[in-house]
Amino acid sequence: MSRESFADLGVSKPVCAALAAGGITEPFAIQRLAIEDVMAGHDVLVKSPTGSGKTLVFALSIVDRLEASGPRPEALVLAPTRELAAQIVAEMKPLARARKLEVAAVYGGVGFEKQERAARRAHIIVATPGRLEDLLQRRTISLKNIHMLVLDEGDRMLDMGFRPPVDRIVAKCSRKRQTLFFSATLEGQAGRIAKTYTHDARLHEHAPDPDPDAEVEHRFVAVRNDERVEALVGELSADRELALVFVRTKRGADKLVKRLGREGVTALAMHGDKSQSQRERALASFEAARVDTLVATDVAARGIDVERISHVINYDPPEDREKYVHRVGRTGRAGRGGIGITFVGIEKAREVERIAYELDLHDEFKQSGLRTSATRPGGPRPGVRRRSYRARSLRR
Repeated sequence: MSRESFADLGVSKPVCAALAAGGITEPFAIQRLAIEDVMAGHDVLVKSPTGSGKTLVFALSIVDRLEASGPRPEALVLAPTRELAAQIVAEMKPLARARKLEVAAVYGGVGFEKQERAARRAHIIVATPGRLEDLLQRRTISLKNIHMLVLDEGDRMLDMGFRPPVDRIVAKCSRKRQTLFFSATLEGQAGRIAKTYTHDARLHEHAPDPDPDAEVEHRFVAVRNDERVEALVGELSADRELALVFVRTKRGADKLVKRLGREGVTALAMHGDKSQSQRERALASFEAARVDTLVATDVAARGIDVERISHVINYDPPEDREKYVHRVGRTGRAGRGGIGITFVGIEKAREVERIAYELDLHDEFKQSGLRTSATRPGGPRPGVRRRSYRARSLRR
């Protein structure tokens, strides 16, 4: 494998020093693939899963291509959730300081005036679409000088219905801009939108190699609706590290935390109706294992990247293959094994079996006893007996 350094890719000495101070000395594969094209000013499309190091692709390029004496703001990063936006800001700030640049976060759940003041001073804004539009409507900042535009997790922004505000925001940016589009997929709508926002873009795709030391086991458990809490308490009583429990709705997350509390299980909820400070405190408590069970919705969990999650439990089953991959990919990190457990009621059995077929997990599903007639065309593949998936092959 190539061993280029960040300096070899064109990263400046001050920024390389900031990376080294943070313990980052060697580029990841996606960084080796894409940074040079971004540094050269090309529009770039990047298909790469969460956790592959794509944030540094645009962060390094932005901080090295802007000047402290330039207009403010000159770079904009759009992210689908405030957790991801906060994560990007935390990663960019030490690099920006090395070049005397200011970075500001713009997202909901925190005071408006403080964000507004920071955004006016910033060279780089990292924002969620909704709060950025609120700020733009007050006419305290302009995007006319945005010459570097990043859309991170573009597929998720589309899934969350952000296409109209993103279109309006992009239209306010300079037409002579460089646009970078990062997504877990570039098929379908995501690919079509990416092409409308970019011009003559360079495409880079990266799928991390499987980690031979980390496997995720998959279990499908038949559970009646009135027995799900009892079944969950039983799973949480197992020998484990951290458990991430997925539910469908924000109200369902709060309700489940209360019901678990009555059963003697301490848990925290994380969803979009929580304030930013509440979500940050919940994640910090979970990461530090002060509370070992976190109940979350799909959107709130998008920014969670915690190595010690040993169990992912789908209390409410996912709607499709992509959501299953995203959820269960939260476990099996850093060489650790993991377990993905999906509760299945009879009314959802057909949908969940279809997901299991698409992921070659039909044998695992059959063990639930809920086998239906919802088979793929041509029936199951002969000889498929997978009992686990490599963790990174599921990661989004």
